Amino acid sequence: MRIFLLLAVSIFFQTAHADSNQYTVNSGDILDISVWNEEALQKEVRVLPDGSISFPLAGSISVAGKSISQIQAILKERLAEFIADPVVNISVKSAEGNSIYVIGQVKKPGQFVMYQPMDVMQMLSLAGGLTAFAKANDIVILRRNGDKSESIAFKYGEVEDGDKLENNHLLRSGDVIVVP
Repeated sequence: MRIFLLLAVSIFFQTAHADSNQYTVNSGDILDISVWNEEALQKEVRVLPDGSISFPLAGSISVAGKSISQIQAILKERLAEFIADPVVNISVKSAEGNSIYVIGQVKKPGQFVMYQPMDVMQMLSLAGGLTAFAKANDIVILRRNGDKSESIAFKYGEVEDGDKLENNHLLRSGDVIVVP
């Protein structure tokens, strides 16, 4: 009995941890959605700037910030009114909405799509590194949290030296790194 309890607790925590690490959909992502045995319900959709998609019979659905399994559940519920026990399959065809922007004194400023979790130093590396004119210890990360924006200071010199590695922040979709 004790082993069974330990196994159940272990599975619960693994499942909870896996759910927290699931990719959440962003505006700009492209989803490939199909309903098994329903040829008319196979569609590639781009998540609109307001975070929604439109799907036949289901209407408009807010998907930004939701995992694929959450979106499948919503679609299945809405389609169940028209189709007996629908089997919904969704895959992320393109994660274009998972973008970071780097501007200022870097060698290759621009928009970068994150295909994996990335921190500030990794993103600056993708941008070709700092130019000779960059003010390395005045870098700022601009981040939106709902309707509010915040500014996060980043001192390149501290992280470069291996000090204060906790300041090498993980980036979120939509972050803007400003290198003066």
